[in-house]
Amino acid sequence: MTQPNNSEFDRLTEHLNEAQRLLSRHRLVENLVNRQEMPKHRLVENIVQRQNLGELGQLLNRLDATDVARILEAMSPEDRLLAWEQIRVDHLDSILLLLLDDVREELINASSHQSNKVSLNVFELHDGRLRQVKVANRTDLAGCKPIWVDLVAPSAEMRYWVGEFFGLDLPDPDSLTDLEASARFYVEDNGEIHLHSDFLLDAENAAQNIAVAFILHRDILFSVRKEELPVFRLQRLRARTQPGYVTEGKDVLLDLYAADAEYSADALEDVYAELETVSKRVLNPQVTDDAAAQILSEIARGEDLNGRIRRNVLDTRRALSFLMRGKSLSPEQHEEAREIVRDIESLDGHTTFLFGKINFLMDATVGFININQNKRVSKLTSLSIIFMPINILAGIGGMSEFSMMTKEYSIAWPYAYAAFLIGSVIIGWGTHLALKAFEARANKRMRDTKGQPRSS
Repeated sequence: MTQPNNSEFDRLTEHLNEAQRLLSRHRLVENLVNRQEMPKHRLVENIVQRQNLGELGQLLNRLDATDVARILEAMSPEDRLLAWEQIRVDHLDSILLLLLDDVREELINASSHQSNKVSLNVFELHDGRLRQVKVANRTDLAGCKPIWVDLVAPSAEMRYWVGEFFGLDLPDPDSLTDLEASARFYVEDNGEIHLHSDFLLDAENAAQNIAVAFILHRDILFSVRKEELPVFRLQRLRARTQPGYVTEGKDVLLDLYAADAEYSADALEDVYAELETVSKRVLNPQVTDDAAAQILSEIARGEDLNGRIRRNVLDTRRALSFLMRGKSLSPEQHEEAREIVRDIESLDGHTTFLFGKINFLMDATVGFININQNKRVSKLTSLSIIFMPINILAGIGGMSEFSMMTKEYSIAWPYAYAAFLIGSVIIGWGTHLALKAFEARANKRMRDTKGQPRSS
């Protein structure tokens, strides 16, 4: 790290003093709160911690990585760790690279920058079976001879010390989707094979495709992802219980792709079952608007899952084709990859069939909605036809000339208007009967037309 000039040194000293002032104030208030007996003691302590440490985090997060690294190196170990935990996760990687080796090692081993779902699974081959090795820090890796290192939502510190131990750079799982499609499969100059593949996660709320980074380095398979996946749990279970299931990292990789194809096939069967249930409801001659809305929602979910399955299997096929073209597989592994590709190709026809079935059910449901709407429009049209002559008579009866005519014939207005009202009802009822008779004749004519044999 280059030495700072005078102005930079003064600026760094100012930031360091400000950081130490915030830490001192935090510890002072914390000690005062701990010594006093007061109600809501824990609430007050949390508020104090949040205020002072929040200001410290704002100070460190607005500085560049070089300044933060120098400030951390100048702090005591206790203050350094407390300050390190206030830095945003997306800044950790750049700061780690600038720290002194002993400071970096200290922060990596003692930091709590990781979530509850973070896990590091290291597997060795023992008597033909996978055996998991418990690893909590870098020292636990000493003496391990793994064939598979699996990282789930790893922190920046974990990626660093695992990668440093094995001599490779592990990618950030949050940035896997930023890669272009053409850069997802490649081989480094040192022989490392990199593959970025999508794996299906059929959750209860919504299905999604999770990006997984694979690195084949010195016959060890490294996998990095954000979420735990059923395919990986299944692979670990099989390799633990079945001797000879895997012998090296490439076997693990191929079996993961094979398990992914099986998982996609099972998800397709679930889509089949759901659409069969929807079909029975659609074939019901009476489908209400509320039922149609629910059916459309279920169809949309099936279409989304089917599309994700298709995308998933196509991505798996591309990855296997890349491995086979690279000639890095043994003859047995090459044949296994071809079998997986054939299984994936058999799924293409199923996804195409499901897309056709989904479109049919969608059109049928929309057709029922249109029928219900047409019925309502027909009722409104009938009502308008019934009341049209009544409206005409009401307009005539409301004119002043009508009152003059009743006066000329000495007809009292209550009798005249009562007779007018009765006449309107009779005309409306007659119009209604005429419409019913017209509809009955039209329906009879349609049935007679359908019953006639077609002319050759």
